[in-house]
Amino acid sequence: MNTLIAIIGLGILCLLFEIFDARKAIIPIVVIGLLAILGLDISEYNNPNTYYNNMLIVGKFSSGFSGLFIILTIFLVSLSHKFYENHQTKISDFIAIKIFLLAGAVAMVSFGNLAMFFLGIEVLSIALYVLASSNRLSIKSNEAGLKYFLMGSFASGIILFGICLIYGAMGSFDVTEISELSRSAELPIWFPIGIVLVFIGMLFKIAAVPFHFWAPDVYEGSPALTTALMSTLAKVVAVATLYKLVKTMNADISPAFQLIIVIVSIASMTVGNIMALRQVNVKRMLAFSGISHAGFMLMTLLSISKSSGTLLYYTSAYALAGIAAFSVILYVCKTKENEDITNFHGLGKNNPLMAAILTASLLSMAGIPVFGGFFAKLFLFNQAIQAEFIALVIIAVINSIISVGYYFKLILAMYTKEPNETKIPTPTVYYAVAVIAIVLNIALGLFPSFVLDLL
Repeated sequence: MNTLIAIIGLGILCLLFEIFDARKAIIPIVVIGLLAILGLDISEYNNPNTYYNNMLIVGKFSSGFSGLFIILTIFLVSLSHKFYENHQTKISDFIAIKIFLLAGAVAMVSFGNLAMFFLGIEVLSIALYVLASSNRLSIKSNEAGLKYFLMGSFASGIILFGICLIYGAMGSFDVTEISELSRSAELPIWFPIGIVLVFIGMLFKIAAVPFHFWAPDVYEGSPALTTALMSTLAKVVAVATLYKLVKTMNADISPAFQLIIVIVSIASMTVGNIMALRQVNVKRMLAFSGISHAGFMLMTLLSISKSSGTLLYYTSAYALAGIAAFSVILYVCKTKENEDITNFHGLGKNNPLMAAILTASLLSMAGIPVFGGFFAKLFLFNQAIQAEFIALVIIAVINSIISVGYYFKLILAMYTKEPNETKIPTPTVYYAVAVIAIVLNIALGLFPSFVLDLL
């Protein structure tokens, strides 16, 4: 609770910086503030508590994921300085929106009541709508914002309708009460229908097949830093929230529900990877890669009672690799009109360090050893095998092999093609964020128990 209040306070402080015309200090002060909030979140890890009649439940799950969200926000805020250098008058707005988005994210994994769950979703979604369309002079950005707003609105409507049906069946918004009542012998038909609607709405949010159609266009059209936020922080938040929803409200997952998860998981992996093979725009390629990773993350729902640590590990490895990759994309495409793969030709000669970081992040996403992404998939597949979903694991391994194809297409472009232009100077902040993110990813691979044992 203290973490959430501190985040909101920091967001308000960002707006005050604009009033007092102290824009130059905003990013260092916000980064220091987020580090302090991270310490506050760690202090709440071993002190589980409930607030406001179970509206918020602070425990190991919420603290663990909130810590990840705060770390990702620190990276995204740090990158904002150079990204918005031509929009200095609006920088406080952009930073404040990211901080309020973080507040929505923390609320989404700390909810103990469906009203707080929906409030968190809306705070996060509205911030994303604004950020997606923030480049007002770009038609693609306007299109991305409109598409995301329309699809997000439909998803929110479906979730809200599902919540209404759950309330009609149970007479309560409290997830603990709903979980206890769901174990009774006779349940109203509205309850499973409500659960299905909420589940469908959350599949929209994580861009799982067949609710993925908005993702490629929105990722491509949005400003690059917003795309980085969507593919890392927003996706991780949605997956963690879906996991908590299923775990708290549906303790005993039926075989029929497991079959649906398996089908959606296989479809997301396969469609995401096959479509990514055809892309020449790097942001669009990473959008389909994200759809594929959503399929992998959904596998944690098949062993819901013991996979929270694996989910935290997988999301951490994926998000850190994504942040490192987008740091390089921001550097390469800062002065370009698009993010086509041709812009990366010869990066290995022009800037060997940035090329190595992008290569490492792509190898992590592909699941190559040493990096966190490999061990994340290893632990995920091990749990799926223990839960006797061997066919799903085989398909997942095949999809991991397919993903190597499009990741290596970008890697080969960096090292085998001639540079399109002379070397351009690299902002220090891009180096710092990219190096720290990929080092943390490798550290996850070398010391997996540090994260796995948290939950």
